[in-house]
Order: sequence, then structure tokens, then C-alpha cells
Amino acid sequence: MSAWARTADLAGAVLLLLGCLQCFLGVLGMLLLPDVLARSHSATKPQTLGLLLIVAGVALRLRNGIDNGTLALVVFFQFLTAPVASHLVARSAYRTRQLVVHDLVRDDLDPQLSPEDEDGGGAPGAEGDAPRP
Repeated sequence: MSAWARTADLAGAVLLLLGCLQCFLGVLGMLLLPDVLARSHSATKPQTLGLLLIVAGVALRLRNGIDNGTLALVVFFQFLTAPVASHLVARSAYRTRQLVVHDLVRDDLDPQLSPEDEDGGGAPGAEGDAPRP
């Protein structure tokens, strides 16, 4: 085994361990964070980075073009689906009133989801970007 192959194997093993640690931290965040939005953040960003590190580690260990192409597809679909799933979970929690809206610094969904007032005050974009007290 050449020195380059040994170095790539060692780097792959380190990346695998870092990816597993990152995924573990994401799971801890999902268990310990207080509300849906924070858990949603913990479910997507650390998991995506952890998966990226794991895939990079596996790619360094395999060193085959077909395998690396398959791993690239895994990363592509993870990057494509994780933000959408997180957004849908957060929006569903907002619509079912499982969020403490008072704690939000900025609420862009309120003008879109509130029924229109008689004077049109609830129309989309009517209140603009003003933060809620």
C-alpha cells in the first residue's frame, strides 16, 4: 500500500469520525432544544454537515469513480430535501399554533396567513418588515 493510500485512508477515517460526532450533536440538539424551530434547525444543519463529512470519508476510503458518483448523488439529494422538509415542518408547526409566536423576532407568515381586515390591513405585505413587540 502506497503512502498516498495510507494517508487517504487515515483522512477518511478521521472524516468518518467527525461526521458521526456531528450527527450525534444534531441528535442531542433534537432531544434537548425547547421548541419546534430550534429542533428543526438541529435536525437539518448538523445532520447535513455530518452526512457530508461521512460521505467525504467514505469517498476517500473507496476511491472509485462509480462509488464517488453515487455518493455525490446522495449529497445532492440531501442538500435538496433537508431544507424543504425542515421548512415544511416549521410551517406546519406555525399553522397548528405549536409555536410561541410572541418569542419570534420577525414573523413573515403572520401577514400571509391572517385573514384580511375590513380595511385591508391583513393583506400580504401590509405590515411589511416591522418586528412584533
